[in-house]
Amino acid sequence: MNTKRLLNVALEGVDTLGYHLEQMGITDKLNRHNIAAFAMAEQKHLEGEWDSIQVRVNLRRSQFEQVTQKIETRTNALIAPVLSQVNRFRPSH
Repeated sequence: MNTKRLLNVALEGVDTLGYHLEQMGITDKLNRHNIAAFAMAEQKHLEGEWDSIQVRVNLRRSQFEQVTQKIETRTNALIAPVLSQVNRFRPSH
C-alpha cells in the first residue's frame, strides 16, 4: 500500500468519524481541514522552538569562544616574559 493511498484512507476515516460525531451533536470540529490546520500550526510552533534553541546554543558558543580567547590572551601575556627569560639564559649552539 503506497503512502498516498494510506493517507487518503486515514483522511476518509477522519471525515467519517467527524460526520458521525456531528450527527450525534458532539462536535463539528473534527475534519481533515482542522487537523491539517492544527498540524501546520504545530509545525510552525516546533520550528520556532528549534530556532530558539539554536539561538541559545549559538549564544553559549559565542560566550565560550570569548572566554577561551581571553584566557589565551592572558596566558600569552604571562608566559611570554617567562619564555624570554628562559631563552635568554639558554646557551646558543
